[in-house]
Amino acid sequence: MGISSALGPAHEIALSSGRIRYHDTGAGSPVVFVHGLLVNADIWRDVVPGLAAAGHRCLTPDWPLGSHTIPMPDADLSPTGIADLIAEFLDALDLTDVTIVANDTGGALTQILMTRRPERIGRVVLAAVDCYDVFPPQPFASLLKVARIPGVIRPLLAPMRFGFMQRLPLGFGMVTKHALPREIAQSYLGPARSNAAIRDDLRRFATGVDNRCTIAAAERFSTVDVPVLVVWSTEDKLFPMALAQRLVADLPKASLRTLDNSYTFIPEDRPELLTELIVEFTRLHAAP
Repeated sequence: MGISSALGPAHEIALSSGRIRYHDTGAGSPVVFVHGLLVNADIWRDVVPGLAAAGHRCLTPDWPLGSHTIPMPDADLSPTGIADLIAEFLDALDLTDVTIVANDTGGALTQILMTRRPERIGRVVLAAVDCYDVFPPQPFASLLKVARIPGVIRPLLAPMRFGFMQRLPLGFGMVTKHALPREIAQSYLGPARSNAAIRDDLRRFATGVDNRCTIAAAERFSTVDVPVLVVWSTEDKLFPMALAQRLVADLPKASLRTLDNSYTFIPEDRPELLTELIVEFTRLHAAP
């Protein structure tokens, strides 16, 4: 998996609870990307080249959220466990003054990270993310409850091999305004369809999803002293604009930028504009 020509060479790193696959390209101040549920590093394929050209080192891991290719049977795959895994990744590569760019479920994990292990983070971009009591959003909250049942994930995903099924609300229809390229849909859905160990990782994550995690993180937002850019679509089907406004009100150094012609997966629907906003933000808040 992975569109290596866009994301750079693939690497693997051994962490305390297993191996993580990631791509690494560019040079300069580091940007680490945190994707959401049932996608992987490929969601950043049209964002990374522009950031690398602007002078950033871009690291795009496949986090164990159901579209990864290296199972992590020994890992704590609760939201807090994965936030700690992200922190360990930053430690292992000795990355400092990092810009974290997160989307969808990855934003919930990043809120836990930045209120629990903020020491290596210099700035954060939250692009249409789960937050507060919306973790996960409907209708996916009900779907994740079903996914906790052993043996259910494979039949749930089986119909998604058809393009018209992917455009339904419980496919990608509520998160992408525009249809995914076939090879990208396969990258996202293929690992869990074909690998029982990946399905078990996904089931364990689903079991741990609880909005008490994001509510607890939000209670510590006043301690966040790094700049945060909140990017939201006016057409988002899952996350109302009121959530973005609440994030900006609660985070001490947050600002909001809005866009249109996109749903939740802004890196899929509006990658060029998202890239421009990130570059503008990192230059505005560059380390002295």
